[in-house]
Amino acid sequence: MYVYILIIYIQNYKKIMDYRVLSSVSKSIAPFSLLLLLYIFPAAETTAANTTYKAFNLSTITFEEGYSPLFSDFNIERSPDDRSFRLLLNKFSGSGVISTEYYNYGFFSASIKLPAIYTAGIVVAFYTSNADTFEKNHDELDIEFLGNVNGQPWRFQTNMYGNGSVSRGREERYRMWFDPSKDFHQYSILWTPKHIIFYIDETPLREINRHPAMGGDFPSKPMSLYATIWDASSWATNGGKAKVDYKFEPFATELKDLVLEGCIVDPTEQIPSTNCTDRSAKLLAQDYSNITLERRKSMKFFRERYMYYSYCYDNLRYPVPPPECVIVQSERDLFRDSGRLRQKMKFGGSHSHSQSHRKHRPGRSSRRRNKVAGGASKSGRRGSAAAAM
Repeated sequence: MYVYILIIYIQNYKKIMDYRVLSSVSKSIAPFSLLLLLYIFPAAETTAANTTYKAFNLSTITFEEGYSPLFSDFNIERSPDDRSFRLLLNKFSGSGVISTEYYNYGFFSASIKLPAIYTAGIVVAFYTSNADTFEKNHDELDIEFLGNVNGQPWRFQTNMYGNGSVSRGREERYRMWFDPSKDFHQYSILWTPKHIIFYIDETPLREINRHPAMGGDFPSKPMSLYATIWDASSWATNGGKAKVDYKFEPFATELKDLVLEGCIVDPTEQIPSTNCTDRSAKLLAQDYSNITLERRKSMKFFRERYMYYSYCYDNLRYPVPPPECVIVQSERDLFRDSGRLRQKMKFGGSHSHSQSHRKHRPGRSSRRRNKVAGGASKSGRRGSAAAAM
């Protein structure tokens, strides 16, 4: 019997050593204990052949099933099984992809690993938008990762625009509580008729509940999902003082566990599809649409420890907070009226704030459902750009 157990252990040795959930403790747990745990918790394993990602029990898709190149397809590397891809930035160009369909509300998610070492001037964006169809009154939901100099952490921001309300930025900015270049983390955007939630893994970072006074400022037109990496040396790090250093090229960000859930529509239709009513109801019934008590505690901890700017507390910019703002006193106490933190965060760095401004971001001027020819398109896409801290 012991020989049989040993054979099973040898056959599963690589699986055990590659086991992501146990990798951090594998050296301190006896090998046979690892084997036992492997059979007790098989659902935690994630392999290329498994199409269901563990967070929220989501069904994933291949690149071909949901995406097309947006620009510089020569800088897009797809995996052999087509379930992951890398976006490269080098001295010639950045790169980007776009969902092949528009969605009228949805849940958009990917596990992402960001570039390492010196990343000053780099922006990696995961966002929804319809700027290519509604140029003057577009909607947008952003997660933007801002690179940094050696020894300083990545930062990121979330933002929302509705009906072209680019002059009323609703950005929040945060520090990371982990190194996003060392491992994959799942980043998600939930967009429903009632609310918007930004997630990292299963931790909600920000919730925006639709308020009647918002009017068209709440995104309501069909959007596509984008992922891009690009050179934002003019503003992304230390106000443009630290720029991309191409001696470290290529800079690569990798995406996998691709999720596009929602009602697929034609954005030019004047009458929305009746199917979307049922799809929206299904979306609202999902686990990720409801912030449980435990998740709300996690969100509170995150926001009070890692958020360093919120437009809701910037009384100089908005003497009357926008209608969707829910003032949480424990958060409000952290900020001055200028929007700056009263005290620097413990892990260092400057947190001075300068007002959000719009900067050029790679994009396209026309919709293409097929692959885009090589080369970067630099027109049509303009995104939020907070001054780097």
